[in-house]
Order: sequence, then C-alpha cells, then structure tokens
Amino acid sequence: MSEEKRESLNFIEQIIEDDIRNGVNHGRVLTRFPPEPNGYLHIGHAKAICINFGVAQKYGGKTNLRFDDTNPATEETEYVDSIINDIKWLGFEWNGPVLYTSDYFDQLYSFAINLIQKGLAYVDDSTPDEIAAMKGTPGVAGKDSVYKSRSIDENLDLFHRMKNGEFEDGSRVLRANIDMTSPNMLMRDPIIYRIKKEHHHRSGDKWCIYPMYDFAHGQSDSIENITNSLCSLEFIHHRPVYDWFIEKLGIFPSKQTEFARMNVEYMITSKRKLLKLVQENFVSGWDDPRMPTISGMRRRGFPAEAIRNFCDKAGVAKRENTIEISLLDACVREELNKTSLRAMVVLDPIKVIITNYPIGRSELLMAENNPEDAHAGHREMQFGREIYIEREDFMEDAPPKYFRMTPGADVRLKNAYILHCTGVENDEEGNVKNILVTYYPNSKSGEDVSGIKPKGTLHWVNAEDALPCEVRMYDKLFTVPDPTMDDDKDFLEFYNQDSLLTLQNSLMESSLNNSKSGTQYQFIRHGYFCTDPDSTPGKMIFNKTVGLKDSFVKEVKK
Repeated sequence: MSEEKRESLNFIEQIIEDDIRNGVNHGRVLTRFPPEPNGYLHIGHAKAICINFGVAQKYGGKTNLRFDDTNPATEETEYVDSIINDIKWLGFEWNGPVLYTSDYFDQLYSFAINLIQKGLAYVDDSTPDEIAAMKGTPGVAGKDSVYKSRSIDENLDLFHRMKNGEFEDGSRVLRANIDMTSPNMLMRDPIIYRIKKEHHHRSGDKWCIYPMYDFAHGQSDSIENITNSLCSLEFIHHRPVYDWFIEKLGIFPSKQTEFARMNVEYMITSKRKLLKLVQENFVSGWDDPRMPTISGMRRRGFPAEAIRNFCDKAGVAKRENTIEISLLDACVREELNKTSLRAMVVLDPIKVIITNYPIGRSELLMAENNPEDAHAGHREMQFGREIYIEREDFMEDAPPKYFRMTPGADVRLKNAYILHCTGVENDEEGNVKNILVTYYPNSKSGEDVSGIKPKGTLHWVNAEDALPCEVRMYDKLFTVPDPTMDDDKDFLEFYNQDSLLTLQNSLMESSLNNSKSGTQYQFIRHGYFCTDPDSTPGKMIFNKTVGLKDSFVKEVKK
C-alpha cells in the first residue's frame, strides 16, 4: 500500500487492511453494534453505527445488531423497537436476524461454570459496600475477600443455588479470581454475575441471575465470531478484562479497537441525564426535537444523509474532542438545500391591501418548488387584493438603506409583483392595522417590463386562502457548549428556558394543508422546517430544523 493511500485511511481502516493483508480471519470482516435497550439512541450512537456498519461495508463484511439486554430492571421493548427503527432510518441493514445477549444466557452460564471449575471464579457473600472497600484505590492495592478461598465444589454449589433463586437480591455475587493488586481497578476481581429477581423482556422469569456487562459483552462477541469489536474510548480500560476472559475460556479472540466518542457542543449523551430530562418534563419525550436522540433529530427534520455526512466529516479519532454544532447545522443545511420543497409561511402576519388591485379579482401565480432540483416542478399560488407579510418586514419610519416595506418605497413580492407603499391604516390605539400599497401591473415575476429595480424581496401569503398553522421555533437545549463540564453544578442549571418558542398565529400558503409527517421545507427567508407527526389537516404543525445561515434566525416574540 502506498503511503499516500495509507494516510487517507483512518486508524481503524488501517488496522483492518493490515489484518486482511496478513490473512487474519482469512480476510473476513464482521463487526457489531451492541446497544443496551435502556433508552433511545443519540448522536453518539449514530457515530458508532456509521463506523461499525461503514467499515464492514467498505471491506465487504457484515454487521450484527445485538441488544445487550443483561439488566432487566432498565430495559423495555419500546427501546428495542425505537433502536431498530433508528438504524433502518439511518440507512443501514444488519446481518441476519436481530440478536440478543439473552440468546446466550445458557452459554454464558456455562462459561461461568467453566471459570469456577478452573478456580478462576468464586461466590462472594460480601455486601456491595464491603466489595467496594476491598477494591482499594488506584494508588492502594485491594484486599482479597475472605470468600476467595472457597473450594471449587462450594462455589459450584452456591452458584447453582443462586441460579435456582435460593438467595435474596444483593446477598451474593460471582466474582472473577484475577488480581486484587492490579493497577487496573477493573481487573480487581470484577463481579461477573449478580442476583436480580426481575422479569426479563424476553426470557421472562427463567433467570434470576444475570451476567455483568464486562462478562457478557466480550463473550457475546466471541460467540458470534466478531472479528472487530469497535467501541468508544471509555471501554479502553475494560479491554484487559475481556482479553482475560477470552484467554482463560479459550474462545474466539475478537479484536477490540477503541475510538473517540462523539461529543457535540450543546448536547449531552448520558442516557441517565437524557432520561432525567424526559422524566422531569424538561422536554416532551425522547423524540422531542431539542433532544440529541436520533428520533428527536428525525422529528426536527434532520435528514439521515446529513447525519451520516456529519459523522463522516467529524472523523474517527483516538482522542476525545468536541465537535462544533455549526458543523452539524451545515451538514443539515447542505442536504436540505438540495432536497427540501420551498414554501411561504408568515410567522407574525400583518395585512397588506393593494388599493389599485380590482376588488373580487384573483389570479394564479407560479412558484418553483426547489430551484436546486430540476425535477421538482412548480406549484400554483393564488394572488389577490389582500395579502399578509411579516410584521417585521414593515417600518413606518425607516432608516436609510432599509430595503423592506416602508411608505414611499418599492419592494418586490416573491414570485409576484412589485408593490409601492402609500401609507397605513391604524387601529383605535394608533397601532398599524393595515398597510396600504399599490402594485405595478407590468411587474409580474418572470414577465416584468416595468423597469423598476427594488432592492428588497418579501415573502407573503394570500389573505383569501391562507391557513393558520402552528410553528415551533427551536434553539439549543442548553445555554453553554458543555453543560456537564462544571462538576459543582447540576447540568439542568444550564437548561435553556427559551429553547422552544411556539407561534400559534402564523399563516401558511394553502398548498401545505395536506403536508405529510416528516416532509421537509425551506420556508422562504426563515429557514428549514419539518411537518410534525401531530399535524392534522386544518391544524398543521411545523418544527424549525435549522436556519438559512450559520446562526439561528431571529424568532418572532409576541
């Protein structure tokens, strides 16, 4: 391989190509994505999915989807279903049927018996606090448990009785017999089985003992003959534990390689913290568009292609880093600019009366659905004597170089005519009620022969057929880039109280009334929006996805 080609590969690809060249596993590549079904997938999982599925695809391999369902107290079928849906939506297909660690409970139990028979595991009656104390500290060696000297026969008997449900939760555990003086705290006789009399979402009440993650995870990889166990950096200190089990059990040596997890500004990826946001109603659910979950980003309108591109551009690193949220926004914006339909929605409407337009007359004007897509076609928009524009697009006493609507000035309507503002009508309190204008009949968009060159162009909706809609304007969920950085403060102290602004009186062009859930639009001059699943004909709801530029578009506050 040339040095130039090798430098273009990330370090995981270099490892795999070296293995293929050296005939490791006969050139076979089999990765896996092993989520715990105790929450919804988030942006960090999206990166892990892209890496695991991506490298397998690149080298003609496959990827298993395996749920690590070893803790029945926190697992739900709802999470399983959502994870399956998220992976499919991101555009990936797994190898064969969906797998579960619970499929291997009998095999894992046999592995534990094997370790006991070899004198490499023992039943410990110590309390959780006693076990934690005897572990020592990174600078102080741990101490052996008084139960470490139990005979093999006694350990086999006790472990069998644990399985049969004879003991209470927390009264006994099975620990690996490794080394209480190891500099790696995880190697100090880790717990590999605990008693947990909980109903399991798949195995029911068959088991009342469950393997710990560090015992089940590596062995499940081995059972499936996974060639490359790719995981995030927090598992680097767990690798010696996995390798120890593989060596002592004499099973298939899956190779673990760690990469830096996905850290994105203004987002958190702790499932515990995300669950707290849901349970304490800081958000409406796991799929709240402000959440960094895949389902939340999908509901907000992020295209799957944009998330994949973001993960690719963020790269595969060996060291922890934080990615600027502007990169994610840019990837979303780039994709939506190519694929989203154009439409006009007035967020904070004020009426405009075209005084020289005939009363009772209306006409149909043509508007492009997407200028970036030659196949997107056009749509018809009705135009009449009365229209609505944005309240902020009018100023009665405007400063120099104000290019929107103001008395005495000309401005163009998108896909329509040039208007000349002549004055206003005020209500009883002196506030502007209606804007009065005239139009130039020979200035229709595409047929303009007026010779007038206004500098501003406004979006609008026709008063006769415009329909009300709800628009949800989203900002960042937190007020600081890293809400978990300060150990002395609860991350919720940085919750952005203004992260959601709901506009109830917006008006949309009539073509949007039957918009299907998930349809993505560019609302002219406002940014990109997505039809919310809660929408119904007559009550359409749109979620703000991202602004037109690398900053949030100014929201309308009433």
